[in-house]
Amino acid sequence: MHSSKEYVCVMQLHRHVAEEDLRRVLREFTGAIYQRPPLRSSVKRSVRRRNVYEIELLEYSGSMALMRVSCDAGTYMRKLCWDIGLMLGVGAHMRELRRIRTGPFTENLNLVRLQELSEAVYAWRSEGREDLIRRAIMPGEVLVCQMPKIVLRDTAVESIVNGAKLAAPGVAMVSNRVKKGELVALLTLKGELVAVGRSLMDYNEVLEASRGIVVEPVRVVLEPGLYPRAWKRGEQGRAP
Repeated sequence: MHSSKEYVCVMQLHRHVAEEDLRRVLREFTGAIYQRPPLRSSVKRSVRRRNVYEIELLEYSGSMALMRVSCDAGTYMRKLCWDIGLMLGVGAHMRELRRIRTGPFTENLNLVRLQELSEAVYAWRSEGREDLIRRAIMPGEVLVCQMPKIVLRDTAVESIVNGAKLAAPGVAMVSNRVKKGELVALLTLKGELVAVGRSLMDYNEVLEASRGIVVEPVRVVLEPGLYPRAWKRGEQGRAP
């Protein structure tokens, strides 16, 4: 849900404008923008900041513009079209929308239809074939391949699984992309996904820390009981 997104969008301008004017305005909407969610939305209608990484004008004919947009999660395409129309002075609205990427998942590389999934399960159960189901069902670690990562010592894994926060002594390795306040993936030394959490320190702070809480878990994935318990009775609360 928090991963960046990519869309293909059809925007209809309410009056034709020169293509060079359209491209100029699209460039102005690249980077940090401020949006108020539209009336029909599932979130509070307060102004929020989002990043638009790229807007590519694929086709422009008459009053119709076909665009590819790469942006932060939570960016409303229909509001983006509306605002572009306001900047152009002619008005605009979104006609069609298709999401083509969410995080590492794209419609061309690693998406399967339910029919394909059903056939893969049938082939696995009836013929013992694993090739189709391995393509359809990917390891959970794929979900976090684009996220900053912290690798845990084996002594910290079971504590995290049982609800503890990650303390500095439990860190074995840390990505230089870790930033305070952002989501990070917690992995075992074997590369197993343990949890996703919010970092309470920047990369340099983690390197220098010998104590203190580094990450507060948000979602635990690994099942309990796979790693040895390293805390004594009454000490649960943070991962050593």
